[in-house]
Amino acid sequence: MAILSDYEEEEQKKPTSSASSLKKQFKAAFDPSNPLGFLEQVFDFVAKESDLFKSDSLMNDVNAVVRMVKDKVQAEEKKRKEVKFEGNGKVEKKIKEEAPPPPPPQVMKEEVKESVGKAEEDKKGPRAPNKGNGLDMDKYSWVQSLQEVNISVPVPPGTKSRFIVCEIKKNHIKVGVKGQPPVIDGELFQHVKVDDCFWSLEDQKSISILLTKQNQMEWWKYLVKGEPEIDTQKVEPENSKLSDLDPETRSTVEKMMFDQRQKQMGLPSSDEMQKQDILKKFMAEHPEMDFSKAKIN
Repeated sequence: MAILSDYEEEEQKKPTSSASSLKKQFKAAFDPSNPLGFLEQVFDFVAKESDLFKSDSLMNDVNAVVRMVKDKVQAEEKKRKEVKFEGNGKVEKKIKEEAPPPPPPQVMKEEVKESVGKAEEDKKGPRAPNKGNGLDMDKYSWVQSLQEVNISVPVPPGTKSRFIVCEIKKNHIKVGVKGQPPVIDGELFQHVKVDDCFWSLEDQKSISILLTKQNQMEWWKYLVKGEPEIDTQKVEPENSKLSDLDPETRSTVEKMMFDQRQKQMGLPSSDEMQKQDILKKFMAEHPEMDFSKAKIN
């Protein structure tokens, strides 16, 4: 009996192989500056103590674990950004720093149609003039009256007048800054009176140019050759300036304005109305004549 007891006691003290493997612990210090070194130690330990690296699906399993941890970290980071805890126990929601959601496909289609429609409209015919009866271009703008054309060309703030290039000829203009490509360089719509033209630098940030028209009885369709034309039928001269004109010019301008309105409404011009009145008067004086086939040219 004594021998049996000693044998059983020895058997109980002897550790099994499975119990020995359970007692093995992973010991490694994590260094934030070298996380990959820590992972190498982890993988080395797992390789020695398990059959994981003998599996054919090892990379898929490892990638799945990495993705799971990454998604968890991103979710926690997003949650911290959205909610801010204050000392008094209240919760303050922060504005998400995210781009606005894209517009619905239908809205995008409408915007594309609108932009394409405008581009096609520009190609098809003249543009509507701006409030100054001219046109706003990408790098400059111009307005006009029957007598003058005023151009505004923005320049870098602080530009000195000695760096300005402004050459005005009878039928050509060139404007820009020295050392840079000219902003305007082309043939004018019509001739100008060079001696009555001038330019100035406004607040060191824009060039103001005044051109005096040679023909002061016609609206310009464009400033320089090659740029888009404006619809002169939509030009609206300021009534307040009509009083500054001499009687003959004012009468001509008023006639032009009247004819433009009549044309827009599909009605006869002042000259056509005058011819109709003459014909009616003649018909009244000669009732014996047949005017059924009479035409006014």
